Amino acid sequence: MRALVIDDSRTMRRIIVGVLTALGFETVEAADGRQALDVLEQGIEVDLACIDWNMPVMNGLEFVVAVRERKDWRGVTLMMVTTESEHGQIVRALAAGAHEYMIKPFTPDAVKEKLQLLGLVEIEELV
Repeated sequence: MRALVIDDSRTMRRIIVGVLTALGFETVEAADGRQALDVLEQGIEVDLACIDWNMPVMNGLEFVVAVRERKDWRGVTLMMVTTESEHGQIVRALAAGAHEYMIKPFTPDAVKEKLQLLGLVEIEELV
């Protein structure tokens, strides 16, 4: 599995990459939505994109809309990972095509649970 981590904060990208790597993902990074589209346009296939909302050049919502307009990218699971916690923003992102929404700050366990719900990480059985 490969994930594209999109956030203008290098520190936040490193945190998310660390969590995803621990869960077995390969990762690719982008500092804004435009760079992320460039990654996809290069033919780099990803299973998951973790997207910040507030970024320069192209924000996260614009990225979600752009991805959903392309048939060849419809298989990419989109998860917003942002400080935007207003209910209306969450609704806008999900209506635009995001599969899931996670509010910063988050824990590694919260990321794992979201990815389990999305079917991208196996659910561990309790012994």
